[in-house]
Amino acid sequence: MKKRMLGHSDLKVSEVGLGCMSLGTDKQQALAILDEALALGINYLDTADLYDFGRNEEMVGEAIKARRKDIILATKVGNRWEEGKPGWYWDPSKAYIKEAVKQSLKRLQTDYIDLYQLHGGTIEDNIDETIEAFEELKQEGVVRYYGISSIRPNVIKEFVKKSSIITVMMQYSLLDRRPEEWLSFLTEHKVSLIARGPLAKGLLTEKPVSKSGYLAYSNEELLKVKTDIKKTAPDLTMTEMALKYILAQPGVGAVIPGASNLTQLRENTMAVGGRQLTDQEMKALRFYTKRNIYTVHRS
Repeated sequence: MKKRMLGHSDLKVSEVGLGCMSLGTDKQQALAILDEALALGINYLDTADLYDFGRNEEMVGEAIKARRKDIILATKVGNRWEEGKPGWYWDPSKAYIKEAVKQSLKRLQTDYIDLYQLHGGTIEDNIDETIEAFEELKQEGVVRYYGISSIRPNVIKEFVKKSSIITVMMQYSLLDRRPEEWLSFLTEHKVSLIARGPLAKGLLTEKPVSKSGYLAYSNEELLKVKTDIKKTAPDLTMTEMALKYILAQPGVGAVIPGASNLTQLRENTMAVGGRQLTDQEMKALRFYTKRNIYTVHRS
């Protein structure tokens, strides 16, 4: 598995990471997937305190405790849940971040997090206070580096301008090319893009198209675009084209597809090997798919 440096850091991650949200709550199955991921050369695991109320972090922690030094471990913070209150609520305060990290460390059975990410955010947040919390955690050695998980243009620009983030995680796939607006900006500032959802909820696999469409695509458009993608490189699978396209973009640090079973995990890992897409194939994929931009949360 090839590796890439994240941003201006010394974190060297596998091109394919594992998005742990889809592991589920069956401990035996989750541990089997995590063990296989590491055996296949994946060293980058992405979880969050939000997933299954911390249970996801616990399973990841159990899987890596004997080999922690070989893992680039990422988790997230900012969504808060309290007994007696309805659902999760947003809290990017310094006090909460510094308390929440202690709980994540406990669940993950480690004394440091390689990449700690703010799990959302709005321009109305006290961003300076949030940055101060992450910087203090770095100074304390609890966090090696930090980043944000956000699709909001005004939030991204503010953090890139004011902080030392090394990554921005965004939903990015052939069916959601909105992050391409930011690739040159992030590259210029030595910040890596982490692509979540690179398979567009399975639509960029052999999975049949649902009747509800996807983002800017109607059901009819999806059927056509899948046919067009398939004919672009007939020797490659849809998964191969989907992941290779994202990894060919400047500034992309890794793709982190989820996997709910071993078959999916192996397909995702194998998809980035072999030949790369040609310039002509890349142009064709851009021609067949839409490149929209985020129209809200712009300054």
